[in-house]
Amino acid sequence: MLLRYSIISFFILLFLGIGYHYRNGFLYYLGFKSYKLKYEQDEAKRISDIRNYQVLEKHKGKAIGIDVSEYQGKIDWTLVENIENDYPIEFVLIRATAGNDRKDGQFKINWLGAKKNKVIRGAYHYYRPNENSLEQAALFIKTVQLKKGDLPPVLDIEKLPKGQSLDSLKIGLRRWLKAVEVHYKVKPIIYTGEKYYDDFLKEDFSDYLFWIANYNFYREKIGEDWLFWQFTEKATISGIKGNVDVNIYNGDLEQLRFITVE
Repeated sequence: MLLRYSIISFFILLFLGIGYHYRNGFLYYLGFKSYKLKYEQDEAKRISDIRNYQVLEKHKGKAIGIDVSEYQGKIDWTLVENIENDYPIEFVLIRATAGNDRKDGQFKINWLGAKKNKVIRGAYHYYRPNENSLEQAALFIKTVQLKKGDLPPVLDIEKLPKGQSLDSLKIGLRRWLKAVEVHYKVKPIIYTGEKYYDDFLKEDFSDYLFWIANYNFYREKIGEDWLFWQFTEKATISGIKGNVDVNIYNGDLEQLRFITVE
């Protein structure tokens, strides 16, 4: 009996502790914040995840951006302005290619749309481990023309190879990165999940900057050695149908401009 009451008490205290820690987010979404902005139904939808609000609050002053692909459908770039009215969207990373033969169906439209909307833009390639790395690099180079003020190219690696070793995978990644760097004369950025980064890339690719995905509830601050942090895949933004990823740059807007192509 005593054990049961102890367990119940523990969970009550745990619940209260979580509630207190996220009190600002809960109050915000329940409408008790005096400064909560009013909005009409035709305005941008509110971010549904309380954690997203908490993360944004903890990163005021950092540059905030999104990443998109054909999965977001046709985007109305004239409406893509900010998140929660307080956080301007200052950059966008756009999928250009995948593997050795796939061009993103919305890349050209998104690439031009971001530029017209005066958002700092960057392009990324979704890497397929079991396809030729140099052919993948050639497709990206053929598809993407970087201009002054664009972000460096990005290599998106999320999957492990089938039927080949990790050493072989790393050789392929190095070949893609080197071919792209030689062409654009700027060092690419690597995107991956935090676990993938820790397990397979952190040691052997320490000479590269990383864009890390981590949506876990416990993670509230960007890693000190991360260039970008993709902290959610479930945000809603005016001009984009459905969910969209939101990212934080580990610096302010001026520092973001510093790493763009010259």
